[in-house]
Amino acid sequence: MQTKRDSRPLLWLLLALPGLWILGQWALTPQDYGYGHAIADSGKWAAWLLMATLAVTPLRLAFRRQAWTLWLMRRRRDLGVASFTYAAGHTLVYLWRKGSLDIVLGELASDYILVGWFALALFLPLAITSNDVSVRRLKRSWKLLHRLVYPAAILTFLHWVWSAFDPTTAWIHVGILAAIEIVRLALQRRQRVT
Repeated sequence: MQTKRDSRPLLWLLLALPGLWILGQWALTPQDYGYGHAIADSGKWAAWLLMATLAVTPLRLAFRRQAWTLWLMRRRRDLGVASFTYAAGHTLVYLWRKGSLDIVLGELASDYILVGWFALALFLPLAITSNDVSVRRLKRSWKLLHRLVYPAAILTFLHWVWSAFDPTTAWIHVGILAAIEIVRLALQRRQRVT
């Protein structure tokens, strides 16, 4: 019997709660919680879940014998797909607000908008192939394809820094992302040496 801890539907419910909260706030209090909050919160959740996804590998390397890191490895794709879902929601909020293809195309000249679109374009094949069938069919190519997460993450955080009214919070998250990646690379190098 599957335990609640291993239940994917429960995990997906938990991952959906922030999105439901965003939609609820926007629907119930549109004057207080409008476009600005919805776009910011959906973007933050996309970034936070991306950082959580990227943190799984260094945690697994550092705490190999712990059962919780194995659980995280098994759910890493779920975290990544949830991150993409919030990024897609972020994009839909943006498109809804602009309401015109001409306006959207005109804003491509803005660096932060263009970088955001590039990040989403890199995440799309990752989200589409984040399933067992794709892993089996693509074999070694799957892992190579999913290394696109690293440039996509850089573009995501660059989008955040460039689009923020006050980029301090974004820069703090860039530092956390850099720390996650430095630890991952150091642990992988140490593993190869020993």
